[in-house]
Amino acid sequence: MDEKVDLSIVIPIFNEDETIGELWNRLSAVLKQLDEKTEVIFVNDGSRDQSLFMLASLSQQHAEIRVISLSRNFGHQCALTAGIDNASGRAVVLMDGDLQDAPEAILQFVAAWRQGYSVVYAIRQKRKESMIKRAAFKVFYQIQNSLSSVSLPLDAGIFSLMDRKVVDVLKQMPERNRYLSGLRAYSGFSQVGVLVERGPRYRGEPRVSLFKLFKLAFDGIFSFSTIPLRLATFLGLFCAFFSFVIGLIGLYFKFVLGMEFLSWAYGLTTTFFIGGIQLLALGVIGEYIGRIYDEVKQRPYYVVEKKIGFEK
Repeated sequence: MDEKVDLSIVIPIFNEDETIGELWNRLSAVLKQLDEKTEVIFVNDGSRDQSLFMLASLSQQHAEIRVISLSRNFGHQCALTAGIDNASGRAVVLMDGDLQDAPEAILQFVAAWRQGYSVVYAIRQKRKESMIKRAAFKVFYQIQNSLSSVSLPLDAGIFSLMDRKVVDVLKQMPERNRYLSGLRAYSGFSQVGVLVERGPRYRGEPRVSLFKLFKLAFDGIFSFSTIPLRLATFLGLFCAFFSFVIGLIGLYFKFVLGMEFLSWAYGLTTTFFIGGIQLLALGVIGEYIGRIYDEVKQRPYYVVEKKIGFEK
């Protein structure tokens, strides 16, 4: 690979054959305005449409395009990791391939990088998603920032530029359940946010399912905080203390006042309540144990089937 590359742009692709043409048209227009020597790394994350064929054709026509094709769909964060591992630029830009991340914002990123910032991230505004989805993202970022041991910027996703020293730090982090936005913040260095309007998808439906969004949210919370474990402990102590007090009151009513304190219906309700608390605590513990299990297995983040254009 050419070690003199100044800027590497990493873009994961999953079934985006309707978007790739427009994506490249807008991205190439941006590259013409940059003085830096640039490479564009498309990571085909197990696409089942014509995405790989289109990317291979573009690579033949344009020397700056490289393609990494993974053996199957490994997920958004793993695809980005594959691109980061193969990027040779002095700075690396991460962006999605559905045009919700505007390629034109890269010019703002590079300008801030030239000023000396090691990380430049997009602060997403004017999202084009539904009201419910926008509210869910807002709540998630608030909860994540409240629980995390690392200060994470609000409304900042993966769309960003990172200096080579930050990229090298990320490559030294071996965790399997990766949340790159959090790892980027954890690395430190000088970071600045840039306001970027979040656009709609160019074509088709969102590729990330609701289940995967929840998984990413859990990764963002459980990877950077042990507070959920402590909350489960305090909740257990509270329930134990509350039950002890109720028990004393019940004994007083029965043996002193000679009255029934609570009927069987209240007792049954309390049993279900305590059972729910126990299952919730077990679920929180299970999330951490599952992540430990993934780390112990030491499987690779991704498997590369072929690389195209890197020989150039």
